[in-house]
Amino acid sequence: QLQLVESGGGLVQPGGSLRLSCAASGFILDDYAIGWFRQAPGKEREGVSCISATGGTTDYADSVKGRFTISRDNAKNTVYLQMNSLKPEDTAVYYCAAHGLGYVCYDVPHEYDYWGQGTQVTVSS
Repeated sequence: QLQLVESGGGLVQPGGSLRLSCAASGFILDDYAIGWFRQAPGKEREGVSCISATGGTTDYADSVKGRFTISRDNAKNTVYLQMNSLKPEDTAVYYCAAHGLGYVCYDVPHEYDYWGQGTQVTVSS
């Protein structure tokens, strides 16, 4: 069974950092591009970042550029999202997702085939 499992969320003060992980089971992540999305209460799911299968292409939403870094370790079948200088507006449930057109980075949810269950990130003092 193909599964993506996010971890690493939690409560952090403004200016703090968190590292989210997205671990795959039941399939090899090497051929898949991975996206990170987030959804705050009452808002639509939005793209945060994505990385191609080889890691050669990355993309970020303007709101997180310079603060978030996406990376992948295919040997561990895991993708990471390092989040620094967190702001209250970063508060949301964060999801990772995978699609099989590995060389393309999409920032829209409907292009992705597999989703994790999400992890809550709360930025508050």
